[in-house]
Amino acid sequence: MQKDHAIRELTVRSVILGGVITLLFTAANVYLGLKVGLTFATSIPAAVISMALLRLVGNSNILENNIVQTIASAAGTLSAIIFVLPGLIMVGWWQGFPYWTTVAVCAIGGTLGVMFSVPLRRALVTGSDLPYPEGVAAAEVLRVGFGSAEGKEENAKGLRMIVVGSLISAGYALLAAMRLAAGEVAKNFKIGSAATGVSTSLSMALIGVGHLVGLSVGLAMLVGMLISWAGLVPLLTAMHGVAGDNVDKIVSTTFRSEVRFIGAGVIGVAALWSLFRIIGPITRGIGAALAASQARSAGAELALTERDLPIGIVGGVIIAMLVPIAGLLWYFSSGTAIASGIAPVILGSLVYVVVIGAVIACVCGYMAGLIGASNSPVSGVGILAVIGASVLLVLFYGHGGSPEQTRALVAYALFTTGIVFSIATISNDNLQDLKTGQLVGATPWRQQLALVYGVIFGSLVIPPVLDLLNKAFGFAGAPGAGEHALAAPQAALISALAKGVLGGDISWNLIGWGALLGVGTIILDEVLRKTGKMRMPPLCVGMGIYLPMALTLLIPVGAVIGHYYDKWADRQKSPDFAKRMGVLAATGLIVGESLFGVAFAGVVAFAQTEHGRTIFKDPDSPLAVVGDSFEKPGIIIGLVAFAGAIAALYRYSRRTCQTA
Repeated sequence: MQKDHAIRELTVRSVILGGVITLLFTAANVYLGLKVGLTFATSIPAAVISMALLRLVGNSNILENNIVQTIASAAGTLSAIIFVLPGLIMVGWWQGFPYWTTVAVCAIGGTLGVMFSVPLRRALVTGSDLPYPEGVAAAEVLRVGFGSAEGKEENAKGLRMIVVGSLISAGYALLAAMRLAAGEVAKNFKIGSAATGVSTSLSMALIGVGHLVGLSVGLAMLVGMLISWAGLVPLLTAMHGVAGDNVDKIVSTTFRSEVRFIGAGVIGVAALWSLFRIIGPITRGIGAALAASQARSAGAELALTERDLPIGIVGGVIIAMLVPIAGLLWYFSSGTAIASGIAPVILGSLVYVVVIGAVIACVCGYMAGLIGASNSPVSGVGILAVIGASVLLVLFYGHGGSPEQTRALVAYALFTTGIVFSIATISNDNLQDLKTGQLVGATPWRQQLALVYGVIFGSLVIPPVLDLLNKAFGFAGAPGAGEHALAAPQAALISALAKGVLGGDISWNLIGWGALLGVGTIILDEVLRKTGKMRMPPLCVGMGIYLPMALTLLIPVGAVIGHYYDKWADRQKSPDFAKRMGVLAATGLIVGESLFGVAFAGVVAFAQTEHGRTIFKDPDSPLAVVGDSFEKPGIIIGLVAFAGAIAALYRYSRRTCQTA
């Protein structure tokens, strides 16, 4: 047998630093996901921060830094659990997030995600030609950082870029919180007998998201937004009729109760199409993995870089996890209208979690390898998972139960989906990290253990952040939610689907129209693919229809900015470095605003009650220094400051690249 690496890899300080960076990016991703329904990949910024900080300590190496980014990226990805769990608040089942219950859902599901993805490494990483764009990019960052003295300087510049972008983004968010600059601009209006609206959130994080997801995704979301607000909303409002004084209400109601279900139909069909396209490659890949396992059993010696966690440990952990899952499901349902005779339901749920979890691990791992973890439609998988969980419960209980029973069944379906979704989010990230490890010569089993550490760190951080944001803002559609409530779009859709399936009143006609629209979008995307033109990802079109315009309009703008920035970077002496600085600038925009949002949530939560009384004039805007009369000047100031700050950041990035 070969000896282990002579250089350090899975060290105490790499685990600690990965945990610290986890706090940063998990909080940012939780806030961003609840606000706009999108999260960002953390591998590259985590690698840059890790290399810059470990150099201060000294004696660091590429494999140790790879462990740091592995832990941080796994924890950041796990934050996508927010696409499900807030639904329990929205349906009125939870009033807050029970700490240890939420930790257990994230940790158990995430650990299963790691275990399910271990056998897929050979099938989908070493034994396939999938591009793994983010994994390859992270490996390149690590290689450059340890390849030369110039690489060290590039890492220092990259860290500064994240800090500058964060300060600019947080600075504007502070101005908006003080009401000195507008945070959102919106206007609903009549068009003949119809009505629609235009709105945008002046959010620098959205510009950063647009840059990271790219032009195809950005334009697909723009197409979806136009279908929604230039087509569906005017058409449906004209059918309902618009009185002179209720434009805002009719536009809002039409979008929320009708258009979003059409968007759900597009998303569902697009998710099924993605699954259909990858069944063949996944089946062939798993066959190759089984063949490799048989060769190892026959005594074949493996290189250090080919050693995974032993399959016996993987299988044992999967089986062992079934016990706490059963305990969680029993505890969750105890004392409810479905507690009596719950044993067979729990048994069926365990089978569902294992079978669907394994399928989802394959699907999400493949999609991440194909288009990257950031662009992977994991929320579409969540939609299919909650429908499956709800149909399973219908088989046990049928329709037409008491309101208390239906409410308990909806909550149970969401809770089960939360476990499955944790599997999905982690498997969506794991293979990307293992690709990075393959390219830099890491030991797979050490990286897989680091992924489990990342799951644990993220699980401990997510519940208090969720609780803080729920207390400060609440979630749109939840009982008592205010005007500043976070949209949590995927959680709203998933909870609505569970209620519709179990209550028997789901708007299948609207979802059906969306499904037809989704088929048309798939056909268009396939035509574009065969002609070599720009793609039109169907899931992104569906998200553009489903999300409010305020949360989508600036994403295409950011995508266009990123596209032209990359074209400029291609003409530079070091194009890869120039593009990387743009990515880190965009990451800074996301991190700065998101962390300010979490900090501001703490201020709002504190402001709302101090010994039972309000301590600010406006507890929802405790930092405001001006009143409503400053709205119009705030819009002008906001537009000018926003555009100027974005231009200044990208100008700074270009200067940094030209002096490299």
